[in-house]
Amino acid sequence: MRPDPSERLDARAVTVWRLQSLISVVVLGSLLLVLAVLYRFGVVPWQTLPVAAAILLIYGALSVGLFPRVLWLRWRYEVLDTEIDLKFGLLIQKRTIIPMARVQHVDTKAGPLLRAFGLADVTIATAAGMHEIPGLSNEVADALRDRIALSAGMIEDVL
Repeated sequence: MRPDPSERLDARAVTVWRLQSLISVVVLGSLLLVLAVLYRFGVVPWQTLPVAAAILLIYGALSVGLFPRVLWLRWRYEVLDTEIDLKFGLLIQKRTIIPMARVQHVDTKAGPLLRAFGLADVTIATAAGMHEIPGLSNEVADALRDRIALSAGMIEDVL
């Protein structure tokens, strides 16, 4: 049996994931306000409000408080000379091994929130689809992108 990949994501990824989840909770909270207005006009029954509020609280507690940390603890990756080994998943662990010979394109990306924390994602394209290593420091992401590109034969020399 193959050992688990050895590399971890940057710990700041947990904070970014929590903030992303918090944004979605705020958006869903505004829908709760819409339900309150609809109740006021007699469109929805009163029981809808406490049920929706409870669902929002549970979702918020899990998506902001628990899931980001568990995801970070379970995410592992390793880039070898001949393959990229990924292991991730919250409830269901997924293990993906990408042969370097199949890599068609590798890139880094960072939205505003990732940039604010000095993080980036590495995306790896193959004929079978896209794969991502999220939440790496900019330096690690750039070095990893260049290493994968070199190992996959996309570039001759990385400066």
